[in-house]
Amino acid sequence: MMFNNEYSNPYFSGQLLIAMPGMQDERFYKTVIYMCAHTEEGAMGLVLNQVMDGLSFPDLLEQLGIDEESVPGGDGISVPIHFGGPVEAGRGFVLHSDEYQQDATLEVDDGVALTATVDILKAIARGYGPRQSLLALGYAGWGPGQLDDEIRANGWLQAPADSDLIFGPDQESKWERSIAKIGIDPRMLSGDAGHA
Repeated sequence: MMFNNEYSNPYFSGQLLIAMPGMQDERFYKTVIYMCAHTEEGAMGLVLNQVMDGLSFPDLLEQLGIDEESVPGGDGISVPIHFGGPVEAGRGFVLHSDEYQQDATLEVDDGVALTATVDILKAIARGYGPRQSLLALGYAGWGPGQLDDEIRANGWLQAPADSDLIFGPDQESKWERSIAKIGIDPRMLSGDAGHA
């Protein structure tokens, strides 16, 4: 059974990758990843449903040397920080609605953009950032052909993205809701890999 339409577009930029229950890499167990880029050179995405414990947005601003006095209300801002993936875990990425633009902003898909500058963090802290955003440290990355091999080995399902799955606050149910979006009952998925 094929869940992706590999004949019309073999690349998944702007789509969701959903980890199968038998995912061998425990860092990606029950993850939902928004694909920011996928070409023949490789792929890059951000995990949407794993929030990091122990690091607050004001802590992050302080670590980056952003003076909290210059950020009105910076202390009270509650922006969850996500584990975006294991690659470059100290680097920040903001996936956001596309009405906010900078020179360094990458348009990913209709309505969704990616920016990885300190200026967007300042804008969010000051209240004039994007309408919707997801802040992540690190990213999930694949070399040429690596993601394609993992998909063929039943490691991932693909699904269309929507703003609630990307930016919605309910982290606990994103995996189940993503699978349900493509018409699959998560209870019917096996953790055992295999082909009929």
